[in-house]
Amino acid sequence: MVDEIKSLDDLTAVAGVEAVAAVELAVLPEPTRDALGRAYATGKRKDAVARVWIKPGSGKVTVNGKEQNTYFARPVLQMILAQPFSVAGVVGEFDVVATVKGGGLSGQAGAVKHGISKALQLYNPSLRAALKAAGFLTRDSRVVERKKYGKRKARRSFQFSKR
Repeated sequence: MVDEIKSLDDLTAVAGVEAVAAVELAVLPEPTRDALGRAYATGKRKDAVARVWIKPGSGKVTVNGKEQNTYFARPVLQMILAQPFSVAGVVGEFDVVATVKGGGLSGQAGAVKHGISKALQLYNPSLRAALKAAGFLTRDSRVVERKKYGKRKARRSFQFSKR
């Protein structure tokens, strides 16, 4: 009997429409939203930590109370923030409010990107596959290596002098 089921139509014929609908609902988790209809996630990159809220809107991005273009002035950083929306195919559909601390601008942009990706996945679980395939849900674990004693930097030794 299991050998006969090769497509969704075969499953519908054998089990019925209700069973197929139940299986499809069981696969996707429920969207996670607060009372105001927002999804919240935390993004991290290097030493930067971003708290990100997304809600349906016109595509306005606010970081630490400033517009995206003001806070992240370099076009490369603005492009980094836009990547999750373009991969998920929801450009201009969500407003983003983010607060970010620590690190430099590049790390902060990566943290906001990570937070936006996680929040999009929580808001609409069907977007998870596209975001996961692009690698946006994985926290980039690379951090600065600590300085060791007896060294000038983390690995750089003092200059050796024979005489």
